[in-house]
Amino acid sequence: MKTKNILMVATMLISMQVHADIKEQAQLTFAPYVPVPIKRKSAATVTMKLDSSVVESEIAPGIKYKFWTFGGRVPGPFIRVREGDTLEIHVTNSDKSGMPHNVDLHSVTGPGGGATVTTVVNGEHKIVKFKKLHAGLFIYHCAAPPVMDHIANGMYGLILVEPKSGLPKVDREFYVLQSEFYTKPIKDTTEVAEFSHEQGLLEHPTYIVFNGKVGSLTGENMLKAKVGEKVRIYFGNAGPNKISSFHVIGEVFDHVYREGDLVSHPGKSVQTTLVPSGGATVVDFKLEVPGKYTLVDHAIFRVEKGAVGFLDVEGKEDSKIYWAQEPAAPCEGCQVHP
Repeated sequence: MKTKNILMVATMLISMQVHADIKEQAQLTFAPYVPVPIKRKSAATVTMKLDSSVVESEIAPGIKYKFWTFGGRVPGPFIRVREGDTLEIHVTNSDKSGMPHNVDLHSVTGPGGGATVTTVVNGEHKIVKFKKLHAGLFIYHCAAPPVMDHIANGMYGLILVEPKSGLPKVDREFYVLQSEFYTKPIKDTTEVAEFSHEQGLLEHPTYIVFNGKVGSLTGENMLKAKVGEKVRIYFGNAGPNKISSFHVIGEVFDHVYREGDLVSHPGKSVQTTLVPSGGATVVDFKLEVPGKYTLVDHAIFRVEKGAVGFLDVEGKEDSKIYWAQEPAAPCEGCQVHP
């Protein structure tokens, strides 16, 4: 009997050790792409690298901007882990200006969300580990002083902590993050827009955009899906100042996981959902008819500042759901209905 008990305890200890030793590289993608769902059923130590740098690229047609970035892109990478995982981050800094950067993850339990232990300057490398105690969709951002400047210049992204039970299956998932940029006046001769802290204090953004620039989800960059598919959007609002009223024209959200809450029952049949600065939401909906669906902040004047994108849906018409005597006419000059 004693031998049997000893064997049982030994087996349990070996099993626990195997689970504790699971290690893998983080699933990272850049907007609008999302890593595939996690299939494992036990916790792991998930390792990733997060580098800070300054990158000059287009913010609007004909206008460039010096973005402060995670991973060389705005927004930074989408991180996907599981509740109970330990996230091991290797934090580096490639910004040759000497400016310090760090990372504050809203999913972290502990001082500064991790910012106080991740500050690095050019050439430095720090390693931190954070246990993921709460499932949800969370913002992460740089919190080096002045915090607002680092956020306003592009240092943010989303981290998804999947519930242990996983999420309901969908056909397509997208990463969309809204943010504001504050610049000095744009003139006809402006080639590179300059950041304005003063305009940030006044909360007068030059641009309010999805995924880092005007037109990131238009033209060839439209999101793509098909009739009959179920779509999920992981939507974040980095701010740094404005609340977003996220809406998809022509659709009603079947489910809304308000404020990134993946534990409570989701809202159902929601038209527009509020997303605070520094917050996130998850929405899903099934596509019944083809056409172009418009993603907007329904504070609708923001469309003219860049807060607009499109989901292009292909497939068979269904006149029982959507019928018109005449086909849709081109909407000349309209930024909402192309």
